Amino acid sequence: MERASGYVQIGEAAARAGVTQRTLRYYEELKLLSPASRMEGGFRLYSPDDLERIIYIKNLRDTLGFSLAEIKEMIEAEDARNQLKHELHQTDSLEPRRARLQQLREVALRQMRIVNEKRQRLKEMRAHIQDRIDRVDALLREVADREVDTIPR
Repeated sequence: MERASGYVQIGEAAARAGVTQRTLRYYEELKLLSPASRMEGGFRLYSPDDLERIIYIKNLRDTLGFSLAEIKEMIEAEDARNQLKHELHQTDSLEPRRARLQQLREVALRQMRIVNEKRQRLKEMRAHIQDRIDRVDALLREVADREVDTIPR
């Protein structure tokens, strides 16, 4: 395959997304990314859509702290959503459109569940850390009160 417009090799794709080439290969192994197109010499080529997906995965991982399993679920849901959207645009019949729209809703609900579960775990973690801060603050107040009591008058 010739290097088409908008396609980049693995090094440039990795640099643009802020990940390593090894990470991109690993994502392919995990089936988070489709196998990249190849140039005649076997070099991987990534499309603009591939780059978008890589950045989406990176955001799920780094910004939101998703595990690889959660990322895989979100990616599978995105793939299902894209397929359903394509199918939706292929028909004008009401019943198939209604069915696709209902399926799109279910996919979105699945993604919302994943996000809500992550949010709940973060909320619990935050509460645990806040408890630690509150205990340390109480100890600091105790120490400060003792210091005041030991100052000669």
